[in-house]
Amino acid sequence: MPDSRDASLIATLRPWWRLLDRRRGRLLAGAGLLLLTVAAGIGLLALSGWFITATALTGLALAAGLSVGLDVYVPGGGIRFFAVTRTVSRYVERLYNHDTVLRLLADLRGRLFGVMAGLDGHTLSRRRASDWLDRLTADIDTLDGLYLRLLAPAAVALLAILALSGLLALWLPRAGLAALALLLSAWLWLTLGQARCGMAASRGQIEALEALRGRLFEHLRGLAELETYGSLAAHRARLDAIERRLQVDQWRLARVAALGTALAGLAVGATWLVVLVLAALAWQAGALAGPVMVLMPLAVMALNEALAALPMAFTRLGATRAAAERLNALEAARGTSVAAVLKEASEAPPRGPLGVTLDAVGLHYPGALQPALSGLCLSLPAGRRLALCGASGAGKSSVAQLLTRQLAPSAGRITFGGVALEAIGEATLRERVACLTQRVELFDDSLAANLRLGDPEADAARLWRALAMVELADWAAALPDGLETRVGEGGRRISGGQARRLGLARLLLREPELVILDEPFAGLDAATAARLADRLDEWLAGRSVVYLVHQLGEAVDPPGIDHILTLCNGTLCAEGQDVSGWDR
Repeated sequence: MPDSRDASLIATLRPWWRLLDRRRGRLLAGAGLLLLTVAAGIGLLALSGWFITATALTGLALAAGLSVGLDVYVPGGGIRFFAVTRTVSRYVERLYNHDTVLRLLADLRGRLFGVMAGLDGHTLSRRRASDWLDRLTADIDTLDGLYLRLLAPAAVALLAILALSGLLALWLPRAGLAALALLLSAWLWLTLGQARCGMAASRGQIEALEALRGRLFEHLRGLAELETYGSLAAHRARLDAIERRLQVDQWRLARVAALGTALAGLAVGATWLVVLVLAALAWQAGALAGPVMVLMPLAVMALNEALAALPMAFTRLGATRAAAERLNALEAARGTSVAAVLKEASEAPPRGPLGVTLDAVGLHYPGALQPALSGLCLSLPAGRRLALCGASGAGKSSVAQLLTRQLAPSAGRITFGGVALEAIGEATLRERVACLTQRVELFDDSLAANLRLGDPEADAARLWRALAMVELADWAAALPDGLETRVGEGGRRISGGQARRLGLARLLLREPELVILDEPFAGLDAATAARLADRLDEWLAGRSVVYLVHQLGEAVDPPGIDHILTLCNGTLCAEGQDVSGWDR
């Protein structure tokens, strides 16, 4: 019974072929340069053999006293033409095709980044950060060979086989048919056969590499903890087991690739020998001239260049297939994510501060034993401020993810200004709702670039005002590069408190109507937090606000709280406390 996975290979690679098809002109031009290089190589070797043989026979005839002549200029010019063409076309082909591959990599990474940006919290939580990085780098790097190592060389080799067989058939049909049969059989094995033999090992290699990267990432990040708890040896043993599995697959792939390389040489050699014998018999019978008899097998010999790249590339086709399958799975996950399902939503709540209602909302993460939220009911009138308290794990961050539509509720209904959350357009939601999370994401770019994530159109004056509101203006002005100072990957060049305030400054550049602040003063000293609270109170005037805090009264409380609710294990554990006459 045939392997169903083999039957789906074309379906697996089809989405990526479509992406390649967007640059069809460049791909065809690159394949044309490859074909020109192979054709020039065949012409060079074949014409050189003809010329040498013709020259030798002419010399023998002259030595025997015969009156003969030979035009050396035309074949000599042809040899120079093929030599220069082969050199130039190979150089241009390498430059052009590698430039094309870099463009394809940009297309692939851009598409995948867009897919990952559209995934919801449910999907993202199922894998580690190292797994997502593996998709974005290793899988894309594997797919970039789809054109340069698989499609183009195989197509060029097939065209060269057909053209060479046709050329031989012009002089000797039997030789053309023999070359076609032998070389076409070799081509089929070097593509389909090699792919079949290396499929399991190359797929296993991709999976082992992913496991090794993830395990090694955990090993390095948790080295101190592993050593403290005496688990370092066991963790290293698991790494060793993965490496042994990877080594087994590598040896298997090396053997299969070596077999293919040997068969490619054997096929060209056998074809060369068969053509030589047929040509010699035809010459003996007077059907072929001596130089043409030498030309034919030498032309076959030149085909070795076209076939040499196929064994290794198709031996690793399973790796390309595995990468495509994993990326296709991401596409499918995006198709069922919150953002994708709601991309056609276009309603908008009334302008002004947003009122928020959660009606019997539940949230259950896939695979979790207990729901994160259960039967949650709360109402935030427009323009008021709610403090949602609770210990770590109580469900506060889950509420924030629901309100920003990073997650969809498992049960219940959420409305903004009387409009169902799922009906609000994506652009409208991102414009009117802003969230300061506990973890501030900063990119390895300048202060200005990180701040402009809040408002891409903000000028330098607005950036300085936002920094002044969070008491970072004097610090930034003292830096040698000012707003152009790079913050490092993840903001590692600045302190945690500065990163926190940069995130707050970025939020201040927005004009949202609902603001969600998760521990807004975490990591700040009391004096700084008190000053920021006063400025924040003024900016929040006229906006609806949800504060997510562990407990009030311990340090500096968020300003202007109208109502307090407490979460316990995903449910409200008290009726709440009215601070300014607002009924729950």
